[in-house]
Amino acid sequence: MKAKTANHSAGSVTEFTIHSPELERDKTIWVYLPYNYHEGNTRFPVIYMHDGQNVFDHAESPKREWHVEEKLNDLHSEAIIVGIEHGGSNHRIDEMTPYKNETHGGGHADDYLLFITETLKPYIDDNFRTLTDKANTTIFGSSVGGLISFYALLKYPEVFGNAGVFSPSFWFSEDIYKLMETIERIEGRIYFMSGDHESSAMVPDMERMEKLAKERVKNNGQVHKKIVHNGHHNEKLWRKEFKDAYRWLVENN
Repeated sequence: MKAKTANHSAGSVTEFTIHSPELERDKTIWVYLPYNYHEGNTRFPVIYMHDGQNVFDHAESPKREWHVEEKLNDLHSEAIIVGIEHGGSNHRIDEMTPYKNETHGGGHADDYLLFITETLKPYIDDNFRTLTDKANTTIFGSSVGGLISFYALLKYPEVFGNAGVFSPSFWFSEDIYKLMETIERIEGRIYFMSGDHESSAMVPDMERMEKLAKERVKNNGQVHKKIVHNGHHNEKLWRKEFKDAYRWLVENN
């Protein structure tokens, strides 16, 4: 286990490497600690975010970043954010898709989710002052990261109580809709977001899933949808919309 910490004027980011027996490789993890983390013994809600390389500030690729750290500092966030390194060109699609696509492959998201639930989350809960219950545990991502976040809420309802689902790749497999037909009740909360200038199927696919979700929740307040005018499928849209999603998922929980 290797670790290093970078201190900032508000929050701080800790970086470490952890081995995943489920994936049979190491993963780099970034952990944002809120501005008041070191002021007492308070425990904090946690957001697990995919594509960790793009979550925080990396000067070598500013256009590919969400700049989450800056936005959290602006919000005076009182949440811990865990950025999980994606598997790169060799493994990203495989890790974040629950079903295989004839063209793009994939289909091993269950191993990735086992890593998060069986290895990473226990480590985070043991080493940081977290609120461990599902109501205070959110999973969040965009594109295939949005797909796997939604899937995780269904697969592990006892772990994840909230999901941030940006520009979800529901097109990847019809099986995600078939899974929904087997779900009787969704206990968690879902924030759907997409732009109206992504693929032609993006908004219809998301609204199809939104309808299925609303049929399975106790009240419609568990599901929020936002369509962004002129929004394209890129980090510019996702970083712009992060604050609103954070407020709904964490501050209004």
